[in-house]
Amino acid sequence: MSRGGKEMPGIKKAAILLIALGPEASAPVFKHLRDDEIERLTLEIASLTSVEMEEKAAVIREFHQLFVAQQAIAQGGIQYAKELLEKALGPQKAHEVLSRLTAALTVRPFDFMKKADPMQVLNFLQNEHPQTIALVLSYLDPKQAAPILSALPPELQTEVATRIATMSGAAPEVIDEIEAILEQKLASTAFSDVRQAGGIEQVVAILNGVDRSTERTILEALAERDPELAEEIKKRMFVFEDIILLDDRSVQRVIREVANEDLLLALKAASEDVKAHIFRNMSQRMAENFREEMEYMGPVRLRDVEDAQQRIVAVIRRLEEAGEIVISRRGDEIIV
Repeated sequence: MSRGGKEMPGIKKAAILLIALGPEASAPVFKHLRDDEIERLTLEIASLTSVEMEEKAAVIREFHQLFVAQQAIAQGGIQYAKELLEKALGPQKAHEVLSRLTAALTVRPFDFMKKADPMQVLNFLQNEHPQTIALVLSYLDPKQAAPILSALPPELQTEVATRIATMSGAAPEVIDEIEAILEQKLASTAFSDVRQAGGIEQVVAILNGVDRSTERTILEALAERDPELAEEIKKRMFVFEDIILLDDRSVQRVIREVANEDLLLALKAASEDVKAHIFRNMSQRMAENFREEMEYMGPVRLRDVEDAQQRIVAVIRRLEEAGEIVISRRGDEIIV
């Protein structure tokens, strides 16, 4: 569906469909979505202040066509669906609908490895070229990739992390060849679910899942090789909302270290959980003063809030590197 020759983004179509269906019919849909999908869809719905009737009708029509096509494929295969849609919509429209549906149903690279044991994957990968290892890990879920990266030799960890962070894509034939080789080795299993390969966000997600020692080793080596890349990864590994990962003593240390003006601004757009975590580590009087000042502060620019949060994150990073505070992570062992 397009307006003025420009195709409407899929996320906007989904938002319009849910608006058209109404709250009661739309609510159950969210139960089947990932958290990131819920967030994107909610933001899109919130940004749509009005939807024209013709747009709404076109979106509903397109989703209905896709639904009919999917049902037809399930009942009689792609050829049956093609014949059915051509009779109902004409050859050109049928081709468009089937193309969209086929793209949505296409299996992504390394789907078969989802349920493979990480150490089993490691055995297949550890003697491969670092670029091959990076390609495979970038397609795996971070929770699966993290223990694999942790188990690699230190020098190889750095090489692989660098290649994941700087990876923009790979030729389909290369992916197909690597996938075929690994699938033969893992022939006893067959599975599915993947995400886009490469990029800083992917290496951040993986590093957030490894143990602290491995993280430090990789980041220190990265800093020697590519300081800017290492700094960008560090920034994204800890954001202001992650302050809830600090224990009470660490939060109190941060509060003493940062400027009150920065903390006020940073809390302006923070979640209730973050506010509660910080306020409970202040004296009662200080917390009350902060609440009052925030209430009467008035509107502030989002840019100012983000800058204040970044300054606080920089302080937290500095304190952690100095060993004065501890940031809990999913990959850390809990000691009681």
